[in-house]
Amino acid sequence: MGTVSPFRAAGALVLAAGVSGCGADEAPVARDSAANAPAYMGIETQLLDSDLVRFLVKMQRANNADDLTFYANCAAARYTLIRGYGFARHVRTNVTEEAGIWRADAVYTISPVLPRGVNQIDAEVTVAECARKGIPTV
Repeated sequence: MGTVSPFRAAGALVLAAGVSGCGADEAPVARDSAANAPAYMGIETQLLDSDLVRFLVKMQRANNADDLTFYANCAAARYTLIRGYGFARHVRTNVTEEAGIWRADAVYTISPVLPRGVNQIDAEVTVAECARKGIPTV
């Protein structure tokens, strides 16, 4: 798995002109931060059992593995609602990165009631958070 520079900041603006090169009437030109924004490249859903679902997600320009896990959580939350359930529980996620493409293989259980254990996901709350952050779902 590759590493991501700790100096990379999501949404940071990079100044294209040096301060010493700016005249009195010139403002520094900022490079479009959209070029540095994460690119969500798709979700594949596989039903493993009646309540066990696998999601394969792919993206570019992730800051770290947590970005992939959250993207998979968004997919799981939406899928949970589509199936008429309210909750999911994260079982595991395997993340890889190669040539700037990040992939996650994540497994969740889905249920109509709050599952026991840790890593519980309230599907409605999570889908709303994903929409607020602009992260696509299933």
